[in-house]
Amino acid sequence: MLTYLPHLDYDLQRYGPDDPRAHSAAAELDTALGPLLDDAAARGRTVVALSEYGITRVSRPVDINRALRRAGLLEVHTQDGMEYLDPGASRAFAVADHQLAHVYVRRAEDLDATRAALAGLPGIAELLDDEGKKAHGLDHPRSGELVAVAAPDAWFTYYYWLDDARAPDFAQLVEIHRKPGYDPAELFMDPKDPYVRVRAATALARKKTGMRYRMAVVPLDPSPVRGSHGRLPDREEDGPVLLCSQPGAVRGQVAATDVKNLLLRLAGLTNATEGDTP
Repeated sequence: MLTYLPHLDYDLQRYGPDDPRAHSAAAELDTALGPLLDDAAARGRTVVALSEYGITRVSRPVDINRALRRAGLLEVHTQDGMEYLDPGASRAFAVADHQLAHVYVRRAEDLDATRAALAGLPGIAELLDDEGKKAHGLDHPRSGELVAVAAPDAWFTYYYWLDDARAPDFAQLVEIHRKPGYDPAELFMDPKDPYVRVRAATALARKKTGMRYRMAVVPLDPSPVRGSHGRLPDREEDGPVLLCSQPGAVRGQVAATDVKNLLLRLAGLTNATEGDTP
């Protein structure tokens, strides 16, 4: 059985891992886990607690796509006064994902211009090329031609418009499939809108009655975000964890690419050899 428990994700991104509200989230997780662990023990099941990442404190959003646009590399098209990313016409654009951003460069001759546009951007710690991607296990056919890694206290926004009045219609919505990157601002309600909670409640009421609704409550200011992940943590204790109830099943650190084989072996679904698993 696979169970996803998001307690240590959302509030830690909102407030940071050292905030008292993060500690409350950990207590809530403990309460939710108790019955699951008791039931697993009663059934003699092996339990694995696995996190994808550890969240560290951040304070600086990095507008990587805006930098590419100002350099003339990213293009948009306008509809009803709103701007939408035009990937096909862009010489370069970034898909932001927390503290990593895959930068897609259409032509090899634009690589130098793209590097130049991002080289001095505050908040970028590294810009990985083919060799750098290979060294970090990111040399996938769908990876960007360049991969930007944020500084420890920074993270990447997907924003590409230069004027909030021209933001696309989905910018203030929870729209994970239309935005070119993850948007942690979706974890907040717009503090500049005095009626935001009323409008949210109205939208929820419409949803419950089966009516169409539009929940435009997401702020366009990314500065409240206090937790992120994606870069390799500077401290081991800030990384993800893997705990197993079966003694000796996990020996030392486990590479992310080895987790699949470990889980299959524990589930009795593979005859993995000693060298294939941690």
